[in-house]
This record gives sequence, structure tokens and C-alpha cells, in this order.
Amino acid sequence: MDWSLIAQYITQEWQTISTLEIVAVMFSVMEVLLSYRNNVLLYPSGIIACSLSIWLMGRSGLYAEAVLSLYYLVMSFYGWYKWVQRNKKAEQLAISACTSSDWRIVAGICVVSFVLLLFTLKTFTDSTVPIMDAFVSATAWAGMWLLARRKVENWILLNISNIVAIPLLFYKHLPLMSLLTVFLFIVAVLGYFRWKRIMKETALHQDSSLPDLAPSGRYPDQP
Repeated sequence: MDWSLIAQYITQEWQTISTLEIVAVMFSVMEVLLSYRNNVLLYPSGIIACSLSIWLMGRSGLYAEAVLSLYYLVMSFYGWYKWVQRNKKAEQLAISACTSSDWRIVAGICVVSFVLLLFTLKTFTDSTVPIMDAFVSATAWAGMWLLARRKVENWILLNISNIVAIPLLFYKHLPLMSLLTVFLFIVAVLGYFRWKRIMKETALHQDSSLPDLAPSGRYPDQP
């Protein structure tokens, strides 16, 4: 392995990166880290990252990627609204697990978006990797929908997307982006277990706050 050629390639790639791209990546990383910390500020960070990505992708002629970034932007606004939406007790939307209905919607998002993206890429673009490209986007769309609804399984869908995106980015001569995706994969694994712990602690707290049942099966304050 010729390390000098690898260093030269990385240097050439870095020289093509604009300040705007660096800022977009920084906010993308910030979004993921805030997601791991279960912090609502992940959404404004994501909105900034997506807005910059739309402009960058459109300027580069990557129109499909621009549309994907637009989807992320819309879902970020939707997720922000769902996250801070308050009920009568002024509580935030709690982390929860997917129901069978949620999984049906996830399957629908994955299948429909994959078919549409694959058709579009094969028909209207010169993509050399339409299947992998469509799969990465379709599973990411489903994961983003779950994230907006604060479902713990969002990390699983996002990492299914990441695990395919890592070799795809290397194949497309984007090693730095691929390494970034490896980082996002690791954060998503940690985020999944963190959200699972939060969900479990919340459930235990709710159970402990319930009054004990009387022998009759009624609560003590009931007649």
C-alpha cells in the first residue's frame, strides 16, 4: 500500500472542500451528537445543515441529493414540532418503541421510496449505483420519520442506511465522507442504547408514581 499516494489523494480532496461544506458537515455532526444526548436542539442544527446541503447539492448538479436534503429539512421542522408539542400536563413527547402500525408505515416508506428512487435514478440520471443509492436514501427516510416521532428504532433504520453508505462512499471516491459515516454509525449505536435506557427509566418512574392497589383491586382513594 502506497501511503504517499493515499496522502496525496486526501490532500487533493480536501482542497476541493469549501468553507460552506465544512460548516454543513459540522452542523450534521452536531445534529447527531444532540440526538444522542436527547436534546431538542438537534432539530435547529439539522435545519441549518439541510439548508446548506440543498444549496451545495443543487450547485453541484446533484439534484436527487438536493431533494433528499429537502426531505430532511421538512422532517426536521416536523420533528421539532412533534418534540416540543405539549399536552395538558406540559410534557414532552416521550421516547417509545415502534408499534405494529409504525412498522407498517416504515415498511411502506422503505418500499415506496426505494421503488420511486430506483426508477428515477435509472430513468433520468446516469447513476452507476442506483440500487445502493436508492436503498441508502429509502432507509434513511424511514429512520428520519421514526426520529421525528421519537421512536427508539430510528437508530436501527439510520444504521441500516449507514452500513450500506460506508462502502458506497468509498466506491464513489469519497473516503472522508465514508469515515464520517463510520463515526455516525458508532454514534447511532450508542444513541440506540441511550434511548433504550431513557425509555426504561421513564417507564419505571411512571410505575413507581402509581398508588398501590387496595386488596379490593381499587385504588386507595376510590370508594
